[in-house]
Amino acid sequence: MSSGDGNKTASLSREPSWRLACLSLQEAGTAAGRQPTASQWLGDELRGESGPSLPANVMVLAPPLCPQSSGARRVKQPPSGPRGRRTRSATMLLHRAVIPCLRQACRLQSVPSRLCIRACSTNDSLQPQCPSLDFSGANSSTRGWRVMGTLLGLGAVLAYHDHRCRAAEKSPRIYTREEVKSHSSLETRIWVTLGCEVFDVTEFVDLHPGGPSKLMLAAGGPLEPFWALYAVHDQTHVREILAQYKVGELSPEDKAPSTLKTSDPYADDPVRHPALKVNSQRPFNAEPPPELLTENYITPNPIFFTRNHLPVPNLEPETYRLHVVGPPGCQSLSLSLDDLYQFPKHEVTVTLQCAGNRRSEMTQFKEVKGLEWNAGAISTARWAGARLCDVLAKAGHQLRETEAHVCFEGLDADPTGTAYGASIPLARAMDPEAEVLLAYEMNGQPLPRDHGFPVRVVVPGVVGARHVKWLGKVSVEREESYSHWQRRDYKGFSPSVDWDTVDFDSAPSIQELPVQSAITEPKDGETVRSGEVTIKGYAWSGGGRAIVRVDVSLDGGLTWQVAELDGEEQRPRKAWAWRLWQLQAPVPAGKKELNIVCKAVDDSYNVQPDSVAPIWNLRGVLSNAWHRVHVRVTP
Repeated sequence: MSSGDGNKTASLSREPSWRLACLSLQEAGTAAGRQPTASQWLGDELRGESGPSLPANVMVLAPPLCPQSSGARRVKQPPSGPRGRRTRSATMLLHRAVIPCLRQACRLQSVPSRLCIRACSTNDSLQPQCPSLDFSGANSSTRGWRVMGTLLGLGAVLAYHDHRCRAAEKSPRIYTREEVKSHSSLETRIWVTLGCEVFDVTEFVDLHPGGPSKLMLAAGGPLEPFWALYAVHDQTHVREILAQYKVGELSPEDKAPSTLKTSDPYADDPVRHPALKVNSQRPFNAEPPPELLTENYITPNPIFFTRNHLPVPNLEPETYRLHVVGPPGCQSLSLSLDDLYQFPKHEVTVTLQCAGNRRSEMTQFKEVKGLEWNAGAISTARWAGARLCDVLAKAGHQLRETEAHVCFEGLDADPTGTAYGASIPLARAMDPEAEVLLAYEMNGQPLPRDHGFPVRVVVPGVVGARHVKWLGKVSVEREESYSHWQRRDYKGFSPSVDWDTVDFDSAPSIQELPVQSAITEPKDGETVRSGEVTIKGYAWSGGGRAIVRVDVSLDGGLTWQVAELDGEEQRPRKAWAWRLWQLQAPVPAGKKELNIVCKAVDDSYNVQPDSVAPIWNLRGVLSNAWHRVHVRVTP
């Protein structure tokens, strides 16, 4: 080998293998004394495409499949005339079939390839042993050219594409944070990062359960700060969904900016009672165990169920101010705690129930999205504070003939400053008989931090989502609150509606809740003795409707007995608190199991449905089917 050949070999060894394949084809064609033919257009077409391009001096040729020992036979130019036109038409068909594949292959990321096509050689020892093909004559030459071009083109494309796909699987695309940052709009596509991985979530934006705007907050940046706030995302099924959108990884050299080292937004949350059954830690959501829930008519503060949507703010009573927006032409109020104390103090016993109470029973029937509450997302307290109607009147508000809503805004907020919010109709807020409070006491004590210190809204007979805690602002608007939790959550839908067809604007926001009851003793799966069994529970209905009866069955609903109602007597249309109930019943002789069921009836003769199926909905709210407990019986 000459020195020139050595230098040439060293130079070629540094070339990507797809270039080596092209160069091998060119050298083989030159050795056979051929000139570039109709296949030259293949190289011309590839030049100028995105991805790897061919050097100007490299031409892709179509050599014979099985060259004779004397060397590669030259492929003749397509003849002129009708046969030539047919040949050129065949060439164009090949062009249409092969070029898109080659372009797609060339667009793949550039990685080293081991594919090196040695198309032909003048060395007889390297020639494949196969029958010789005679391409003499115009027709034979045309047929041979078609066969050779098609097989060579398709074979190279498929091998090259397969190799690139395998390489891409092993070597993910690497991006910098600046590159990710540039993908922050629908026009440039929405990219986010989690750890060292990069995801293109453009197609998921409209499917995000929290709404597109929440996901767009992380566009072009990391998800960690938002997952720290909404820790419910950090679950296996969420990560599996996200994995479908992975497009690459962050460069190891691209260090995370120091701004990502944010403090834990939940680090200052209060200490909770260990008896609470925790459904989520961040934000904190927990319920009392059933055996403690109905031990007392008034739920002790430490075990009152807790429903938080965001971190608990730590507010100073001395600097606290409640902003009450006045009507046009009137001055707004800025009220301190001492100012609120100057209003007549009003007290009322009210049961609060989360819209998702007993959601776990809906999940057993069919999967829903939400916290897995059992029967403990309900509690009762004695609340004290200023009537909302008195405060609104002080600010200059009065009843209107047109529809209006009182909007509440809390002082708990996400990183963007978006606060928890909700609203109720103005007619309810201004009605003294509705007894809506701006409460600052709970069971004779200042509100605990988890329950809204220093001031929260208490709306008797209405779903807990409207009882805004850590109240910062009150205003009267023509439309209900634009808060996510008012417009895009806490609504009921038909069992036929799923996340692909749901239209939140088509359903009203939940205000008053339906009639409800549940068994707290014995617990599901417990063992009871034969003879007599004591069954306890609670019953409540929204809108101030009183409980008039609770029916209990020991055999799954075949026969019924009426339970005894305990607790305070309820005022008609102002029955804001629950009724506790109990039943002592003999265990039927010979029974080894009991299927205990309860259902309540309110003073409008609303009664609970017998099963979950007809009331199932995708958010798992308004779950009030007959409550069932299965127990074993021992002698």
